[in-house]
Amino acid sequence: MFKAVTGAVLAGVLALSGAAYAQDYPNRNITMVIPFAAGGPTDVLGRVMGARMSELLGQQVIIENATGAGGMTGARRVADATPDGYTMLLGTVGTQAQGQTLYKKPLYNAVTDFVPVALIAEVPLVIIVRKDLPVGNFKEFVAYAKANSGKLKYGSAGAGSATHLGCVLLDYVIKANMTHVPYRGTGPAMNDLISGQIDLLCDVITTAKPQIDGGKVKGIAVMDKSRSPALPDLMTTTEQGTPGLEAYTWNALFLPKGAPAAVVAKLNAATVGAMKTPAVRDRLQGLGAQIASDDRATPQYLAGFLKSEIEKWAAPIKASGVSIE
Repeated sequence: MFKAVTGAVLAGVLALSGAAYAQDYPNRNITMVIPFAAGGPTDVLGRVMGARMSELLGQQVIIENATGAGGMTGARRVADATPDGYTMLLGTVGTQAQGQTLYKKPLYNAVTDFVPVALIAEVPLVIIVRKDLPVGNFKEFVAYAKANSGKLKYGSAGAGSATHLGCVLLDYVIKANMTHVPYRGTGPAMNDLISGQIDLLCDVITTAKPQIDGGKVKGIAVMDKSRSPALPDLMTTTEQGTPGLEAYTWNALFLPKGAPAAVVAKLNAATVGAMKTPAVRDRLQGLGAQIASDDRATPQYLAGFLKSEIEKWAAPIKASGVSIE
């Protein structure tokens, strides 16, 4: 009886202290750790969001680029941080989902070492091919790839990158036994696609769009279930008969394990508020991002989404045999 009462009192005290803490939060700068180099798509999105969140929170959101190990170094930095709401992670599908299977010894458990705050946006991948490949749509591409099993070469920004794993998923679904050609970044891979040295890329829509619009490559399909406003005339893989073949990068905010629920709620409100700001929406959509709807921007949704994403990517990564120490 005494233990039960003591436990209830302790829980009440913790709840009150957490609420009091949240009332005063934030009273100093907040660090948003972006686990990739400055200037990339994730960095740009983070800076756009961070600037508006600073206004809404009344404290500066400072960007810290912490690179290494495919983004895992920066994510680990947040996992090890004090869970007081002053250090948060702008995570991606790579750092929080794919890396859990891709790396033989992940630096953290993406489910148990973080507290979800909000899903922000998804940026779909696009299947693009060299302009002289004799296919005009996704169905023709699948038929051609199967007829030339083992002959097609796809490029990527490097082993384990989003561009690599997008094509890993593609090959897993269509079973064409394509060959991976890794590059040091998307730029060199795109140059070789344009010159015909490789056959295809599974690229983020942000960098694929200018090459498609310029007629330097052919867009075959958006790897999603709905069309992208950035390329409204390009059909999706779902529209072209292959539902479930969806590959995208996504961005979401996370706090270290143990962060107070009231602080999570306050950061979630600021994140959603930033996402609904017209100037922010226009900027992100201009980058090809599809902003999360209200029902998908909750901590609860992100928690379930994260688990499903880890499970989704485990099968094709294991089947491909790709692994990183």
